[in-house]
Amino acid sequence: MELGEKLKTSRNNKGFSQTNVADHLNISRQSISKWENGNTYPDLDNLVKLSNYYEVSIDELLKENQDLKKKIEANKLEIEDIYQKLNFIHSTNEKDEGLMLLVLSFLSFLITPLGLITSPILMIRNKKTNTLSKFVYLACICCIAYNLFMGYGLLSDIFGWGITSVEYLG
Repeated sequence: MELGEKLKTSRNNKGFSQTNVADHLNISRQSISKWENGNTYPDLDNLVKLSNYYEVSIDELLKENQDLKKKIEANKLEIEDIYQKLNFIHSTNEKDEGLMLLVLSFLSFLITPLGLITSPILMIRNKKTNTLSKFVYLACICCIAYNLFMGYGLLSDIFGWGITSVEYLG
């Protein structure tokens, strides 16, 4: 049973309404409702007043919430671990090279043989922590494909691949 349920049960056992408890604590009835529904929790002062008013010990109100406290502590540790990992990533990756690598990969389109050399280097240089890392990979792959196509076109023109000639024998 959670704290809100225990508060509601204790109030009902005493025969008090939420308005009676709210008047006794000098707070709004909605606050009592939120506590009992588990939306919020009472502060320590109000918890002491509630335990006195309901004639129930604070330990009895909070006892079964030890599991909840353990879960909260575990979550805090997990969140701290994630923040430490994020800080490590941000500290090791002082410069975000994503935009620069993307521009270089688009420039590699301009000079056909250069793109075949620079695109693999850019792909190796790219890190997953860069903001535009997926776009850099995509641009480099497209650049390699384009440069292979254009390179084949240039070589076929130079070596005469695919050219047929017809001689007139008549």
